[in-house]
Amino acid sequence: MPPHTSAEELYRHSLRLLLDKDIAGWVGLWAEDGVMEFPFAPPGWPGRLEGRDAIAAYMRDYPDHIDLHGFPELRIHRTASPWTIVVEMRGVGRLVETGAPFDMTYIAVVSAREGRFTSYRDYWNPLAVQQPGLDFAGSGAR
Repeated sequence: MPPHTSAEELYRHSLRLLLDKDIAGWVGLWAEDGVMEFPFAPPGWPGRLEGRDAIAAYMRDYPDHIDLHGFPELRIHRTASPWTIVVEMRGVGRLVETGAPFDMTYIAVVSAREGRFTSYRDYWNPLAVQQPGLDFAGSGAR
């Protein structure tokens, strides 16, 4: 993305890449030293990923586990910082392994500079990973 791309534009583009199952493209939106955090991660799941390579490894098998269909109820809130947004949304689709519906609510605090994500704190529901088929992070939790 061009360096002047806003955090909101970058985020909207990232969602299109996820729907297209373009994980390499999605990872390419990250700064080399970007950090992804999961403050509510349950035991056995990563709480912090440091660097694009760690984020790529975490996301590599995502489409093999979750078939995303859309992001309804997307709300992007600007903050006092021009580089940071707060996102509220749902991700809906199905779990590949079981065919069960996938419906997760997210709140994320996302920062970007020069057209790349630098920080992404993802406040997702840890109870959802108790469903079979959601072990894309390699946690061993089922």
